Formats: sequence, structure tokens, C-alpha cells
Amino acid sequence: MRLLLTSSGLKNEHIAKALEELVGKPLAEVSILFVPTAANPGIDDKGWVIENLKDFQKYSFKSIDIIDVALPAGVWEPHFLAADIICFGGGNEKYLSRIIKENKIREFLLPLLNTKVYMGISAGSMVAGHFLSEDLNSEIFPEEDYGGEEGTPMGLYDFAFIPHLNSEWFKHVRKEFLNNIEKTRFNVLVYATDDETAIKIDGSRLEIVGRGDYWTLDK
Repeated sequence: MRLLLTSSGLKNEHIAKALEELVGKPLAEVSILFVPTAANPGIDDKGWVIENLKDFQKYSFKSIDIIDVALPAGVWEPHFLAADIICFGGGNEKYLSRIIKENKIREFLLPLLNTKVYMGISAGSMVAGHFLSEDLNSEIFPEEDYGGEEGTPMGLYDFAFIPHLNSEWFKHVRKEFLNNIEKTRFNVLVYATDDETAIKIDGSRLEIVGRGDYWTLDK
């Protein structure tokens, strides 16, 4: 299985190169599907979604498709089949994981990932692995309000992903804050990356790529 976990998409050429290596051909020959579903619940400025799409355009993909997986399966399934890369975007990871479960997206997606690449942006990266406990997640992201939303992540990889390290928007996503959390409170291994860094997974091999900063739980 090949995955690229990002905080903010293709923010630099190192992350784009990692994606190209995973897919095995130039991005100009590649079709990417963008799934903006995680952004559905938020009543806010969606300029960051537009920025994600602009970053895709910089790398001249053969085609950029968009589909909301909250739609009936008969609508989104053909889009998954046609894409080389399936990218789940950012927003509310609890809402997204609920939609994934309700619409049986994981079951449809798994066999496709034998030949396609999964890419995540923020929430889209988080739902692919494991979630932190509810209380710990609330401490790390006090700015987020899920409104009682619950969901189950897909478990495509065996750790929890924390996006937006050092971001001005999330005051607790800092190395010093994470280092001060009692290690026994982490239910799984954890990686956090800033917006300029990503995690490339190719089978059993994990590689940190980009030009920024990251943090991992030292057990």
C-alpha cells in the first residue's frame, strides 16, 4: 500500500516528488481525485480548500477531479475507479470518518489501493490511520468543536497523525506541548508534521519528506 500523509497538500517540490515516486510516473501523466467531504460541516472561509487545488495545478496533473463521498455510492464510485491518486482533503476528521463508515468507503477503497495511491491532507491523513483518545485530542486541538461527532478511522497505517505542527491556528500543536504529555496517554505511536513536511509510506517503508519540521512520540 502506498500513502502520502500531508498537513496541507503539495506545499513544496519535495512533497510533490514523493507523490510522483509513489505513483511511479510523472504527475503530468497522472489523474488525481480530490475528496473535499471533510470540509462539509464547517461554516467558515474555505480558502484553504482552494489553495489545495491551486497547489495541484502548479504540478500540471493530467486531470484533477472532485467528488463528495457524502453522495450516494453510485455517484462517487466511478470517480475512484478512474483516478490514479485518491486524495481526501481537510476539515472535520470525525465527520469524514463517519461518512466513510456509513457509505462503506473503506471496503470499496482497500482493493483499489493495490494499484492506486492514497493521499491525505490534514483530516484526510488522520482518518487513514488511528485516532488519539477523545480527551487527548481535545487537549491538542482545543480550537476544534466536533459537536458530538464520532467516527472510526480506516487503520491503513498503524499510528496517529497530527497535522499542522507549529501552525499559528493551533496553539497546542507544538513540540514542547506534545513532549509534556504523559507518554502513557498515547494509545498508539504518533507522528506530527508541519505544513512543509509529509510522511511517505511505501509498503513497510516509512520516510519523512519535505523541508520543514516534524515530531514523533519517543517511547
